[in-house]
Amino acid sequence: MHIHLVRHGEVDNPHDVVYADVAGFSLSARGRAQASAAGAHLGTRPPFRIVSSPLDRALATARLIADGTGASVVVDDRLTEWGLAVRWRGAAWHRLPVVFPGELEAYLDDPADLAFCPEPLDQLSARMCGAILEWCATAQGDLVFVSHEDPLHAARLRLLGTTPTAFHKDKPGHGSVITLERAGDTWRTVASWVPPAMP
Repeated sequence: MHIHLVRHGEVDNPHDVVYADVAGFSLSARGRAQASAAGAHLGTRPPFRIVSSPLDRALATARLIADGTGASVVVDDRLTEWGLAVRWRGAAWHRLPVVFPGELEAYLDDPADLAFCPEPLDQLSARMCGAILEWCATAQGDLVFVSHEDPLHAARLRLLGTTPTAFHKDKPGHGSVITLERAGDTWRTVASWVPPAMP
């Protein structure tokens, strides 16, 4: 079987804050176009179901993908944002070094070793993979999972059996689709798609 890991489209965030799980942050016009493009891309091989994070930006992306594929959307709270982002929510990115001294630097240096993080990276990847594998166990076809940058990246690395030593490399962009194929108990990446440049 195949699973498609989709990062939500670009968010309308004029003040460049860490929106985390704050309500009201949905897609920008570009983000809606990215999600629609992802739906058109996935529509060439319609999935059985779309499983989404409960947050506004992910659900909006999932619904636009559903428009292009005809698949139904279900919500799984386990696909939500990382607890680290929730810790930082509402702070402007450029203010993080002042509001949370040393934390952004530590995250950029080694996100697997953050004593201050309410949800360690290994717990994040276990949460995400637990949800993905549970849905896979009962799926009757391909699945789409719509979530957030770091949660999707952590899940992908865990499924592929890769250690997160280079966690900040090759992360999913807005509206991107990473397709994994399952063979027995192992997974491999078979395709990576990014939406075309949008105005």
